[in-house]
Amino acid sequence: MDSPAANAAFAKQIGITFPLLSDMNRKMLKSYGILKGYDVQNETYEWALRANIIIDKQGIIQFVEEGDNAVDPTTALTVCTALHKKESSK
Repeated sequence: MDSPAANAAFAKQIGITFPLLSDMNRKMLKSYGILKGYDVQNETYEWALRANIIIDKQGIIQFVEEGDNAVDPTTALTVCTALHKKESSK
């Protein structure tokens, strides 16, 4: 739900070079069930769970990691590398 600029700054901060999805309209967050929120006196407060979602070239979700562990991209990179090797060997 962060802006592209905020995602770019975050990527630079943690040293990753792959693109991060910006979902400011919250459509994807809602569909994946990671948008959380509550209402207080007719005001809605929303936030998204930190998540790494790996989707292959066929559009199939191969891996989901949520919560504090998703801040570190190591596991997501490992999954992406394995998928790339698998695709390259075909």
